[in-house]
Amino acid sequence: MDVKVAYFPIGRTTFEMETANRVFRESKELLESLCRGLTAPESILASTAELDEFMARHRDVKPDLIVYQSITFADAEFIVKIMERCDAPVLVWSVREPSVGGRLRLNSLTGGNSTCNTLKFFERSFNFMLGNPGEPHIARTLRAELAAADAANKLRELTVGVVGEHPAGFYFSGVDERLLMKTTGVKLAKLDLQQLFEESLQVPEAEYAPMIEAAAAKVAGLSRDDETTVKFAKFSSHLKKRLAERGIKAAAMRCWPDFFVELGAAPCSTLSQFIEDGLVASCEADVGGVVTMYVLQELSGGLPPYLGDLVHVDEEMNTVSFWHCGAGAYSLANPSTGAQAGVHPNRKMGFTLEFGLKPGRVTIARLSQTSKGYRMLIMRGEMLDSPQQFAGTSGEVRLGGNAREIVHNLMLEGFEPHYAIVHADVVEELKALSKRLGIETVIYP
Repeated sequence: MDVKVAYFPIGRTTFEMETANRVFRESKELLESLCRGLTAPESILASTAELDEFMARHRDVKPDLIVYQSITFADAEFIVKIMERCDAPVLVWSVREPSVGGRLRLNSLTGGNSTCNTLKFFERSFNFMLGNPGEPHIARTLRAELAAADAANKLRELTVGVVGEHPAGFYFSGVDERLLMKTTGVKLAKLDLQQLFEESLQVPEAEYAPMIEAAAAKVAGLSRDDETTVKFAKFSSHLKKRLAERGIKAAAMRCWPDFFVELGAAPCSTLSQFIEDGLVASCEADVGGVVTMYVLQELSGGLPPYLGDLVHVDEEMNTVSFWHCGAGAYSLANPSTGAQAGVHPNRKMGFTLEFGLKPGRVTIARLSQTSKGYRMLIMRGEMLDSPQQFAGTSGEVRLGGNAREIVHNLMLEGFEPHYAIVHADVVEELKALSKRLGIETVIYP
C-alpha cells in the first residue's frame, strides 16, 4: 500500500538481544512486504540517543502510521520523544515471551503496557497488538491499520457531488457539511439536476452509445433502442463527464420524482452503472450513505458496494433482508440469474435492475450522524444464496447474533434507513478507520 510507515523497534541491551534481533529482522521483513513507504532503522534502537539520531536522519518523513515495537522492556522516554516529533496514530506492538521459567528474557508486554499508559495519558490515537511477526493475526492487524490509513488519506481528498436536493422529509440524507469535513475531510460540491437533465438531452449518439453497449454487455434483456435506455445513456454519460471534470469520485443523487417526471427515465440504471464502474453513487441524495459506500469500496480493495433499505426480518431463519427499487452494480447479481433489466416497481418506468444479490461473506456499515457527532455502525453477515425476494434488487443476510434483537437495537439507536454492504470482511479495517477518525463504533456480531 502507498502508506508511509515509521517503524521504531525499541529494546534495551540488558535483555536477551539474540532473540530480540531475530524478532526485529522478521518484523521488518513483514512490514516491507506490506507497504512500500517504510522508514526503518538498520538495527534495534537501544537508547534514546540512537532514537534521536534516527529521527534526525528522517526529519522530513511525515508518516501516516507509527509502528512502535517494544521488543524488550523500555521506559516511556522513547515514546515521549517520538510524540514530540510526530502526531501520527501509533500501533504499539508487543511480542511474546520466548519461554516461561528462569530469566524473563524480553519483558516486551510490560514495555507495551508502559507505552500504552503514556499514550492514553496524552490522549493520543493508538492501537495495540500482541504476537510474533509470523502469527497470522499480526499481519491481519497490520493490513487493517494500513488500509485504514490509506482510506483516511483518500477521504481527505474526496469530493462528493451532491446532485440535486434530497427529497422532502429525508433528513437522514442530509449532513452538516462543516462537521463532515471536520470529521472525515470529505468536501461537497453541488450540481444542478435540472440543468444536467437539459444538457444531457443534447448529448450526441457518438458520446452516449458506448454507455448503452457497456450496460447491454452485462444486463440481460436490455432493449438498446428503448427511449428510457437512450435517456439513461445520455444522462449517465453527461453526468459522468461533468463529475470527472471536477475530480468527483462519489455522487449523492436526487432520484424521485424528478427522473420520472422531468427526464422520463428511471435513475436506478445510472446509479448501477456508476457503481459498476467504480464511481460510488447513492439515491435520494444520501451523502452519509455514499461516503460509507466509498469507504467500503476502498477498504475492500475496490469491490462494488450496495446501498439498501432494511425491509424484512425472518425470525425463524434469523435473517434480515435489504432492498432497493432497482439499483445495484451489475456484478453483484447472483450468478444463477445475472443482472436483468426491469422497470421501477412503483413508477413502472425503465430501466432498472432486477436481481437477488450474490451469496458470500459481507460487512454492513453506516457512517451515521447524530446530534452529538458521527458514529460508525459495523456488522458482519452472510449473504445467502436466496431467490430474489422483492422486485428491484434485494439480498437476504444471516447475521451473527439474534436478528430480531439486532433490528430492535438498530431502531432504538436511530440509525439511518440506508445501509451499505460489501462482499468482504472489513470489520477490523472499519474499526481502525473509526479510531483514526475519532468516531464512536457501534458493533453487532
